[in-house]
Formats: sequence, structure tokens, C-alpha cells
Amino acid sequence: MKVGLTLPSFVDEPETLLDVARAADRAGVEGVFAYDHLFRIASNGAVRPALECTVVLGAVAAETERVAIGTLVARATLRPPATLAAALDTVHRIAGDRLLVTIGSGDSESRTEMETFGFTFGTIEERVAALEACIAVVRNRGYPVWAGGSARFLSRACVLADGWNRWAAPPQVFARELAELRPPPGFTASWGGLVVLGEDERAASEKAERLGPPPGVLIGGPERIAEALRAYEDAGASWVMLGPIDSSDPDNAAIVGERLRPLLR
Repeated sequence: MKVGLTLPSFVDEPETLLDVARAADRAGVEGVFAYDHLFRIASNGAVRPALECTVVLGAVAAETERVAIGTLVARATLRPPATLAAALDTVHRIAGDRLLVTIGSGDSESRTEMETFGFTFGTIEERVAALEACIAVVRNRGYPVWAGGSARFLSRACVLADGWNRWAAPPQVFARELAELRPPPGFTASWGGLVVLGEDERAASEKAERLGPPPGVLIGGPERIAEALRAYEDAGASWVMLGPIDSSDPDNAAIVGERLRPLLR
């Protein structure tokens, strides 16, 4: 099973994000992944700026040598499919075979930013139709394309795609949804979720107390997190993408690449 990290997209200084990407490249982390948002609202109500996803991928590709880079996830309703394909093709020319693309339909947390910039959020049926149309345009361009989201909405999208990503579902739900998709040979199943990582259990607990993560976040040192991830591997995942709550800290990359990764099969 391969392990990736989400990058800190909601920062003022791009160098913060690049520091994490370079640390992951050095530490042996298999992939780094950029969110695709216009902004986010912090818990205190402040607007958190976002770095544009495809620009981030190009910069990370130029600053790293071996780590895979990808979207988690590119939103099908945010750009015309041809515009997204052109941007991803450009990244592919820089990154080569390191590019992995996941495309999703957007969820309720995306409504505010879509409507702020004059986009129609749309019904789930409209958003899934946009996802299917986008995948049909972006696939078969030299890099894998995965569909992101709950399997109950994505049966046709996953037929078109090379793989699937499910965010935050527990292992039993992940396994059930993957079975519902009836994946063909060569189909890649991946899981992503938020984590609080520490060098050991004590460090992870202290960090969690300081950060106050929401319910459902994986918390622990390398051994505990590895145990949790093995459940996803048993459920059929060949990739996991970890989203540290403190994603701007490059030390997370060292913990994943040097301490966590050797504990996995």
C-alpha cells in the first residue's frame, strides 16, 4: 500500500507548501496531494486563502524529483473540462508519470465558495453528471484519472475512470462501497482522511489536545496509525492519503516516510 500526504493549500506563502512537498520527497513518502478550493472558512469565521490546485501541482513537480503529485480532488464544476484537461496536460509535461488525478463533484462544504464566485452549486444529480462529463474529457491523456466521492453516486463515473478515492469513510464502509463498484482488474481504490501524527503516542496525544481535531480524525504515533491503515488495505485500498491537521509542518513527512511507511506491507 502506498501512502501520501495532503499539502497545506490554505496558506499565504507558497514556500510553506513547497517545504512540505520537498520534505515528503526526501523522506520517501509516495505522494503529495493538493486540495482544489477557492477559500475555506476557519473555525473562528476568518476566510482562509487557497492556492490554486493546478498551479500548485506544477510548482511541486518542478521542486521535487520522485514523489507522485495529484489532485484531491479537482472539482468538475469549477472549470470547463477542456480547461482542466489543458492545465493537467501542462502539469503532466512537467511531472511526467508522477501525475495522479482525482476528480470529484463537490460537496455541501463547497456551496459557499461556489456561490460567492457566481457559480451555480447544483443538485447532486447535476454535479455527478458534470463529473461524468469531465472524466470523459480528461481520461486517456497519459495519466490515471480517479473519481472521488461516495460510491452510491459514482457507479457510472467509476466505470469511466481508472480508480476511486473515498474520503473519511471507516474501513467497513470503504469495503462495502468498493464491492458495490465491482471494480475491474487494474482499478485503483484509495482512501483519504484527516490525521494527527506524532513521533509516539504521547506526542500525538499532546498535539491533539493542542489542535482540537474534529471527531473521526485518526490520532496516534506510527504504530497506531499503521494499524488503522492496515484495516483499509484489508478493505481493498492500495493508496491512502493522510491529511494532517497541522499540514504546514514538514515533520509530518518525516514521520510518515521514515517511521510509518516501513510498518506497512
